[in-house]
Amino acid sequence: MSEIVYNRIALLRAERGVTRRQLADALGVHYQTIGYLERGEYSPSLYLALRIAEHFEVPVEVVFSTTPFPRIGERSA
Repeated sequence: MSEIVYNRIALLRAERGVTRRQLADALGVHYQTIGYLERGEYSPSLYLALRIAEHFEVPVEVVFSTTPFPRIGERSA
């Protein structure tokens, strides 16, 4: 069983016009941490995951998942 955590951080940042550095500053982390998260090279702590969701004002399930998110425009089967 894989322990990959998928996320939509880059999508949410793009939708809101937020840079990695701006998000990192708002969360109190290094900007490279945001890049590692977006690329799936690092899984956030529960605390950080909740703070990211809170920052974007969405439920944590909108940002993070244990299964891949459908691609934009892709229909569910």
